[in-house]
Amino acid sequence: MQPSMAPHRPNLAAAYDPEHFRRLGHQLVDQLADHLARTTRREGPVLPWAPPAAHLERFPANFPEEPTGDASALLARVIEGSHHLHHPHYVGHQVSAPLPLAALCDLVSSLLNNGMAVYEMGPISTAMEHNVVGWMAGVLGLPEGSGGVLTSGGSAGNLTALLAARQAKAGFDAWNGGPTAGPPLTVLVPESTHYCIARSVRMMGWGAEGVTPVPVDARYRLRPEALEEALAAAKRAGRRPIAVVASAGSTATGAFDPLEAVADFCSKHDLWFHVDGAHGASAALSPRYRHQVKGIERADSVVWDAHKLMMMPALITAVLFREGHRSFEAFAQEASYLFNGQDTRRWSDVALRTLECTKEMMALKLYTCLSTLGTKLFADSVTDTFDLSRRFAERLQSSGDFELAVSPDCNIVCFRHTPQGVPTSELDALQVRLRESLVTSGDFYLVQTTLGGRVWLRTTLINPLTTDEDLDALLNALRRAV
Repeated sequence: MQPSMAPHRPNLAAAYDPEHFRRLGHQLVDQLADHLARTTRREGPVLPWAPPAAHLERFPANFPEEPTGDASALLARVIEGSHHLHHPHYVGHQVSAPLPLAALCDLVSSLLNNGMAVYEMGPISTAMEHNVVGWMAGVLGLPEGSGGVLTSGGSAGNLTALLAARQAKAGFDAWNGGPTAGPPLTVLVPESTHYCIARSVRMMGWGAEGVTPVPVDARYRLRPEALEEALAAAKRAGRRPIAVVASAGSTATGAFDPLEAVADFCSKHDLWFHVDGAHGASAALSPRYRHQVKGIERADSVVWDAHKLMMMPALITAVLFREGHRSFEAFAQEASYLFNGQDTRRWSDVALRTLECTKEMMALKLYTCLSTLGTKLFADSVTDTFDLSRRFAERLQSSGDFELAVSPDCNIVCFRHTPQGVPTSELDALQVRLRESLVTSGDFYLVQTTLGGRVWLRTTLINPLTTDEDLDALLNALRRAV
């Protein structure tokens, strides 16, 4: 006879009932599949726009004391009212339309809830992570002996890499002694770098001058000839430069810095070479566009987001180190209740090398999709989206009423509508109004940025189902919205 679960708590027993879970799960998958079918057919809005106050009212915190049994209805409202990234008219932020298989893996991960601080808490996901990270390092051309970890996003990834750089190049023990145990440090970064780099160095206690900006060219790429002066300026300011951060797919324009020239400079001056490839490292998967990251194999560390061009749900970021042992130096601390005073360089105890202690089974999603869908799917997706972006740029240049900010390096395209008769002084305000019109109507979702003191519309062509026809429709929608 099977023992009953908490017979004096029937609501608790019902909440864990396998058959109830089976019924709800089938119903939820049907709801999500219907949602996927509608959005990929371009039905309904991309974003069902509502102001924040409206959703506060629609989802109040008046939680009942007893069960209502309305989970399916509630989740249906969530699906209907959320941002629909699988809609081919989503061309906004660098957030993927996740592979449905990866979403199912998320369900497995959430139910199993195998945290990954130590091997025994997540044995399968630990092994998967080790091998996925090794595969990614190999794709980039990093040498034997490289390694790394998965962590929760590019911001955490860049912080992890910079912590390792500090341990390797500071010349003093900043981890135990703090930032005042030696001279003030700085890193050289292009003016176009993601804000998380400046945030990371401030978190490490380096202050505003922990970042030394390096000028960029007209294509928003780091100017390698400016590195020597940036290095000298940092030293004149009393700072010890320890690293150069280069971008492989910058956030604003998708620019790829000249990685080989940066690698040469770092080698000459004994500086750590870090590549923020959160967005663009996936170019290495594409035979046609791999040249964009030439030189990345010389980096001491690389950050690569799988939740961008590899179609994974957020967040899965690889932090890769040319010398794998460097991954143990980012967080040189021992927690005796976890690690029992044993060898603190075991690859199988992941929390030794990550910001997180408890960490979800990140590798499960990527490993499963690579294993069952094949690597060519990912290579083809990168190639196709980069190709689409170049065709879109050509269409903008030949349109007569749109202006292209810069020829795209990857799948990010910045442009502005310049209809005849609109004064130049009013074009910035026009871009803001056009974007607001399209977003609030739900026709398209795109964002905006400021380049050279002017406002530009910004698209990230990240949904593999977006077509040339969708982009023609975007331009026509902008024309109608004037």
